[in-house]
Amino acid sequence: MGLLGCHVSVHKGVQFAPERGYELGCEVIQIFTRNPSQWKCKPLTAENITQWNASIQTYNIHAVMTHAIYLINMASAERTIRKKSETEFLNEIDRCELLNIPFLVFHPGSYRASTEKSGIRRLVSSLQKLLLKRPDHKVQLLIENTAGGGSLLGNSFEQITDIMDKTGFPERIHACFDTSHAFAAGYDLQTPESYHEIMDQFDSTIGLEHLKGFHLNDSQAELGSHIDRHENIGDGLIGKEVFKEIVNDTRFKSHPMTLETPGGDEAFRRNLQLLYKLRTS
Repeated sequence: MGLLGCHVSVHKGVQFAPERGYELGCEVIQIFTRNPSQWKCKPLTAENITQWNASIQTYNIHAVMTHAIYLINMASAERTIRKKSETEFLNEIDRCELLNIPFLVFHPGSYRASTEKSGIRRLVSSLQKLLLKRPDHKVQLLIENTAGGGSLLGNSFEQITDIMDKTGFPERIHACFDTSHAFAAGYDLQTPESYHEIMDQFDSTIGLEHLKGFHLNDSQAELGSHIDRHENIGDGLIGKEVFKEIVNDTRFKSHPMTLETPGGDEAFRRNLQLLYKLRTS
């Protein structure tokens, strides 16, 4: 069944995150390797990396996803933003390689002040350029589906597969499925039956072989609202039954499934305890 965890703080250093995850009850964790709201970051030291590797083993963390910083927008029509984004996304890729993190989750970005087609073209061009710069890196890039709205990319399976296909690195670019974002984008996740229908849609467009991880979040926002508002499991408009279906789906038994729910560590503990109860084996 799915491997459960949450987004864990890297306060005072990435090397402390595995222990924090263990204390919260995580089998897997998601982290930022740096401050997500700043362009500049301190380089990882040899000590950081050594302690991180030891901590992963000590606290038996089965898998790690890292999330790219929020400022990155390679779909931007503003050349300065796009160039900064490319530089820092390459930095994210390098940090994953140093820490042996297999998955880097990122938002496809916004094409504000231009068109969807041109935004996708810019994003694809940047991804191709960066992947060619790091041909031997092992990290897999996971496009996160978004709630959409305005000029945000990534709110449909068709758009995500279009980005993946045009980039042309099928072994290196995959997807992360966020339940709250999917619901807000119009994918009805309110029943086990509708969940399986949506997974069938995912399979027929993107392909389940490209689904490498999940963000498990209930939704405060209405179906199809395009509003990104996460909620604790069972307290939102998706409800517990669908999460029970996801964590017990044998197709995803080794997939990392991380919470990004509100309320801090205590809420993470409660949400994880609930998910473990829902998971039948």
